[in-house]
Amino acid sequence: MSPAAPRIAIHVHDTGGPRPLPPCPYEFPSPLKAPADGFVGYGRDFAPSTVIAAYREGIFPWPHPEEEYLWFSPDPRAVIEFDGLHISARLARTIRQGRFRVTMNAAFEAVLEGCAERGPDEGTWITPAYCDGYLALHRLGWAHSFEVWTVEGELAGGLYGVAIGGLFGAESMFHRVTDASKVALAALVQRARDAGAGLIDVQVISDHTRRLGAVEIPRREYLRRVAELRDRGVRWSGGEE
Repeated sequence: MSPAAPRIAIHVHDTGGPRPLPPCPYEFPSPLKAPADGFVGYGRDFAPSTVIAAYREGIFPWPHPEEEYLWFSPDPRAVIEFDGLHISARLARTIRQGRFRVTMNAAFEAVLEGCAERGPDEGTWITPAYCDGYLALHRLGWAHSFEVWTVEGELAGGLYGVAIGGLFGAESMFHRVTDASKVALAALVQRARDAGAGLIDVQVISDHTRRLGAVEIPRREYLRRVAELRDRGVRWSGGEE
């Protein structure tokens, strides 16, 4: 995170640690054998155990309007290193001025709905089945959200994703007010660093995430880091900041 980045007060709603899941009945193909676009295969369901097994292997679901369950592990992979997050002077000023209130796990479903509202033209196909799957993961303590609120109490933006040990897979973000999604990402990086995590996965680089400090690393390097981080003991949602 940028040296001048101010700390963000995050009001954390404790969902407890991740609950044990039954074994996944499927074995995913090796991501190293996937083409550069990362297509690993078609899935049969979106059960919590299936999703978590995929993330543990460096694979993520990519919603599609015609195929419900597609799984990917692209090469290269876009990530955010904690020290690489770019906080502009304007964004730092916005945070210091207290224009927003930030929470974690306070309105997971509302964040999902906000991300789904973006629509296919903005790069997301969040279907009802995906919403149900991530809500189940949230109730089981695996998926988390960061909410950014206006002083009037309106949801201005946010993001959600899945935590696997010391890795956070950021799935999607949205904003209704300028800078709100950037504040959510800054809050995620702060929380991840404080909790002892090691990496934030943003999957595929975009102009927006690049401006925020995302970089691309080779898939092989990403998978090595996943293996190092996936069993790290990190309590994502306990305590207040």
